[in-house]
Amino acid sequence: MTHGAPVWKDAEIAAVRGLLAQMNSVENGPGDWATRRAGMDAFGDAATLPEGLKVEAIDIAGLPAELLTPQGADPARALLYLHGGGYCLGSPRSHRALAGKLAAAIGCVALVPDYRLAPEHRFPAAVDDAVKAYRHLLGEMIEPGRIVIAGDSAGGGLTIATAIAIRDSGLPQPGCLFAISPWANLAQTGAAYAAVLHDPMLTREGLQEFADAYLQGEGPHHPLASPALADLHDLPPMLIHAGGQEILASDAALLAERAGLAGVEVRVEIWPEMIHVWHAFGDWLGAGRKAIAEAAVWVKGKLA
Repeated sequence: MTHGAPVWKDAEIAAVRGLLAQMNSVENGPGDWATRRAGMDAFGDAATLPEGLKVEAIDIAGLPAELLTPQGADPARALLYLHGGGYCLGSPRSHRALAGKLAAAIGCVALVPDYRLAPEHRFPAAVDDAVKAYRHLLGEMIEPGRIVIAGDSAGGGLTIATAIAIRDSGLPQPGCLFAISPWANLAQTGAAYAAVLHDPMLTREGLQEFADAYLQGEGPHHPLASPALADLHDLPPMLIHAGGQEILASDAALLAERAGLAGVEVRVEIWPEMIHVWHAFGDWLGAGRKAIAEAAVWVKGKLA
């Protein structure tokens, strides 16, 4: 266990931490939901988009979404990207850069649904909307094996929950799943909560606030709320990324263990010194760019 002020080997992560220290935590900052949502969107606006990215607003039978088309994208392959934000914050705007960069690295289009948020819309509204977006891609005649579902934080947990809902509804599974720093156990338990002393993004108390707003009386052990606790049989291959300095590293490890025991092909990577969803800091962080590039290689190897 580290005592005192840590010294980071990666100078860039030290700089990112300094930046975060100067601003309120995006997900745990003060203010009402509207203020915090605006703050997350503003954070997303500060990130650069891939050159030539086409951004198109679409409507999926009442579900708003963005369709992102990188230059040279293969229209026969698709990324369904589920944004993070504790099920209470976030939007296609806040995550446009991250989804766009991942889609560009894979070489496919990206669909980013503006799924319903809590507390206005309780569990399982987000899951229902994510499945609706997946059905839309199938309706666009994209082969399921050429679709990857990915997401970060709550969107990472939602990625796995969506795959479970897809399985249980009898729909064909996507080619693979990519969960970035997944919040996959809403009970907020695991060794990382005690071991990680310097998580600049998340706290157990902040996560509990999001869980209460989303669940609204539903137990945290429901499989679509905490997919790390679910029956994960017959899910597609999954890649899981987590930072060694985030309290959700325990969620990633538990999810990987339970997926592997259920017979799922799973690869989990815990990146030393990295923080929650460090991929979103790729403009300033080489490790963020590297994580996206390496994940894209894995995804391309799984898509038909």
